Amino acid sequence: MQKQSWWRGAIVYQIYPRSFLDTDGNGVGDLPGIIEKLDYVASLGVDAIWISPFFKSPMADFGYDIADYRAVDPLFGTLEDFDRLLAKAHSLNLKVMIDQVLSHTSNDHEWFKESRENRDNPKADWYVWADAQEDGTPPNNWMSIFGGVAWRWEPRRQQYYLHNFLSSQPDLNFHNPDVQQATLDNVQFWLDRGVDGLRLDAINFCFHDAKLRDNPPKPKAKRTGRGFSPDNPYAFQYHYYNNTQPENLKFLADLRQLMDRYDDVAALGEISSEDSLATMAEYTRPGLLHMGYSFELLTDDFSARYIRETVENLEAKAGEGWPCWSISNHDVKRVVSRWGGQNPSPHLANQVSAMVCSLRGSVCVYQGEELGLNEAEVPYEALQDPYGIAFWPSFKGRDGCRTPMPWNDSEGAGFSASTPWLPIPNEHRQMAVTRQESEPGSPLQGFRRFMAWRKNQPALRFGSIRFLDTPEPILALVREHEQQRLLAVFNLSNQEHELELPLNHALTAENGHGLLTGKLAGRRLTLPAHAVFFANLA
Repeated sequence: MQKQSWWRGAIVYQIYPRSFLDTDGNGVGDLPGIIEKLDYVASLGVDAIWISPFFKSPMADFGYDIADYRAVDPLFGTLEDFDRLLAKAHSLNLKVMIDQVLSHTSNDHEWFKESRENRDNPKADWYVWADAQEDGTPPNNWMSIFGGVAWRWEPRRQQYYLHNFLSSQPDLNFHNPDVQQATLDNVQFWLDRGVDGLRLDAINFCFHDAKLRDNPPKPKAKRTGRGFSPDNPYAFQYHYYNNTQPENLKFLADLRQLMDRYDDVAALGEISSEDSLATMAEYTRPGLLHMGYSFELLTDDFSARYIRETVENLEAKAGEGWPCWSISNHDVKRVVSRWGGQNPSPHLANQVSAMVCSLRGSVCVYQGEELGLNEAEVPYEALQDPYGIAFWPSFKGRDGCRTPMPWNDSEGAGFSASTPWLPIPNEHRQMAVTRQESEPGSPLQGFRRFMAWRKNQPALRFGSIRFLDTPEPILALVREHEQQRLLAVFNLSNQEHELELPLNHALTAENGHGLLTGKLAGRRLTLPAHAVFFANLA
């Protein structure tokens, strides 16, 4: 078998540092906390970690508003702590990816402080500035993802600046070559330090339409299903002009040229556009991003039809482009609550992990997924997320998936010796790592068994994919790589189902994955609720 790049077929474990482990007693997780738990992460059988932002920031958006791209925020530790983390991870054969938020900065960044002073300073054109219309209103109709218009008035310059996210997150002007070069220089700082990859936040937002054309309205019937609550006016438009501009492709090519100077590093782009799958395919063409990452499986739809159509849609467009799938992250409701409702099956967590890890591509797994954590109910008075505070109660924000990791069942769940930045629900303490370590049938142990088994299945890691025609709620697919052809079947419902397998091959069942599995009699497969079935095809 030819040697593959580390990122192909990799399982990347996302660490949200605020909520992983607090070692200095301030209620917020930190880099030393990650170091302390890296042995645990390695024990999961994952290939890499992705660390959400730990850079200097006023934390208006909890680190996604960066004030200094090359500095560690004191809340999380020091640059020396990061170097120790990198060394420890590499000693455990874990690759390290870090978030890079390139499209915007914090309004606390020195670049913005200089840019906003007047219209003729050296950084005057580093952000997206525009004059008001004759009546004083903003330059166009663009809206912010976090609600309201995407323009903020700056009296010093007597102009508006663009912010696709919070008003404290001004957008950089990537039409300026100096901005592009400064951005690449910041990326190089971390590559020189030894990171193995970059997760590129909102990477299709770097460029805006230079003509500042209005976005067209979106019909009311099409405003749902894209992750925005119906009371958010961002959903009222087609976002053709405030992101995903053709100029971005040249910048991605320059970024790739920089990364190609380093040995086996990877760029994973987060993409959210009007047609995210098409943009993923475009952005992962040869010479651009190594992998694309979108929100298609972060929705409420858990039907076999939707999953199959989503993957087939991407496969038809992507060619050799490499996707990275995810069913949970720090921005959406936890998957067992999203797909399992109020009383999820005890087998659901392991099944959905196995399902997403059986698709062609790489996979991002969010911390706590291996424990089967459900979405936490965070009361309004404890909310931290500005998004949730603004849209309460129709949208409760992202805090419910960001509550701290439960390491044990003590009052502080082993996360912190003081009051944590978000409350830890009692049901999470009952699902703590220490409890699940001693339970052979726990989600944690099931996750480990499956990941260990998957490492020895080249078809799952590198192979092609095709789906079989099966009735709802059965998802069936075949992965092929060199000499291995592997059948994977998933019963996505909470009831037992039987089906006749639409295959004429001899089957050899695979049981080493350790998950709840089906029984085969001839061609008749019986699958208990949320069971899986793997078999090698002759």
